[in-house]
Amino acid sequence: MIEISSNSSMDEEKKKRLEAKGWKVGTVAEFLELTPEEAILVEIKLALSRNLKERRQKLMTELELTEKTNSSQIPIIKLENEADSVSIELLIKGILATGATPQEIGDVISSIG
Repeated sequence: MIEISSNSSMDEEKKKRLEAKGWKVGTVAEFLELTPEEAILVEIKLALSRNLKERRQKLMTELELTEKTNSSQIPIIKLENEADSVSIELLIKGILATGATPQEIGDVISSIG
């Protein structure tokens, strides 16, 4: 059994109890054997996807974003639901279509850490 925790400050007592019951405790990055660079890239994509969804929901419908990005509706759904097959380029294109500035996109990326 595996317990995946995104919270690196898991209570030590809970960790010991889980390990005593045969669970392996670790982060998603450890489970997927990601390099530090790959883990950061995943975090950047997640942050961009969440930002796009938040901005789009405040400003426009999925259809309006689809029209602004010349995209089909399915990729918009994938963009907002953190699909791993979505490129950073498409995420940034979507965020720009909501009126974001390059500085705002940079702020999203720099918030990773």
